[in-house]
Amino acid sequence: MMRHIWKLVWNRKRANALIVIEILASFLVLYAVTLVGVYFAHNYRQPLGFSYDRVWLVEIDWQRESIELQPELEEEKEAAMMRQLLTAVKEFPEVESAAAMSVVPYSNSTYSSGFTWKGRQVEFMFNRGTTDTAQVLDMHLTAGRWFTEADAAGSSFRPVVINRRLARELFGTENPLGQVVKEEQDKVERRVIGVLEDFRKDGEFSGLQSYMFEHATLGKSKGGQPNNFVLRVRPGVTAAFEEKLTGKLRSMAPTWGFEVKPIEQMRESTLLWQLIPLTIFGVIVGFLLIMVSLGLLGVLWQNVTQRTKEIGLRRALGATAGEVYAQIVSELLVVSTFGLSLGILAVIQFPLLKVVDFISPTVYFTSLVISLGIVYGLTVLCGLYPGWLATRVQPSEALHYE
Repeated sequence: MMRHIWKLVWNRKRANALIVIEILASFLVLYAVTLVGVYFAHNYRQPLGFSYDRVWLVEIDWQRESIELQPELEEEKEAAMMRQLLTAVKEFPEVESAAAMSVVPYSNSTYSSGFTWKGRQVEFMFNRGTTDTAQVLDMHLTAGRWFTEADAAGSSFRPVVINRRLARELFGTENPLGQVVKEEQDKVERRVIGVLEDFRKDGEFSGLQSYMFEHATLGKSKGGQPNNFVLRVRPGVTAAFEEKLTGKLRSMAPTWGFEVKPIEQMRESTLLWQLIPLTIFGVIVGFLLIMVSLGLLGVLWQNVTQRTKEIGLRRALGATAGEVYAQIVSELLVVSTFGLSLGILAVIQFPLLKVVDFISPTVYFTSLVISLGIVYGLTVLCGLYPGWLATRVQPSEALHYE
């Protein structure tokens, strides 16, 4: 039976070429959107690495007045003021804990770095945090410890905390604790004192990235002064605390700017912006699938009308309505297989060539299966009515044709 179906489809290859092209184009666009959707869903299930519940951000805008004339003095004054401000924040009864850090979760800011490690380039995201950062964000360490005040005393090495992804990338299966990370041109070596479960700064939909934290001591951190406070407030604290906190900080540093907002509010905004492209592409694909469905329905309808003589003769030779219906649907599935085979050959090049290396093979395969299921389901659905029309053809109708 299937051999006969394949032969029929091949004999009508010119008529079926349009259907093959439509199915191929639909599959490629659908696969692209499905890949993004599955990638987001896969990321959403991964550990976030921190908690945003009851965490607020204090973003500080420094107003330097004499930095051009006395930069060292101005930086010392800044550092002293930052320490005073952080101490004042911790004294509020509404605050459980507070810390300073360079890049906060769900913010638009990001720092990236990299170095040559054993002959290959290693890229990672970079951040700085004070001793209470892990406590404020409820960051989970799988090994080692977070920074302590003793780390600020100064030593021949710079303590760092890395996540598991960077640990595997640098040291493989070796124990990363105590390992030294140093470039040839670096004068100060980094030494791993802790390993984070993960830290996905951009939120639930972001991919897993290599990450490194350095200890930020206000006034002594190398390469930049943190200008953000993160604080975990006690349960039941309302938005009214924002005005109280801002008023205290402004009274201590009148020329500086302060913006206070919950991290959860930033999370909602970030996730919304991340979902906008997927939503737009989803709407486009939806309209495309509707157009393809109408096109397939029209082509199949015309195909059945043109084959009235053939179908009538089959009925006259004893074929049942079910057999005719199965023939029409089977031909459509075979034609769909032609188009989908071309699409599969195209999309499997991405994981093989590692064009987008941050997407795992599991995401590629899952997206492929979902896309194939949707296209096959759509083609079968479009063939239901034309197939039913074919079952209504009576043997006597074939006599109208010469």
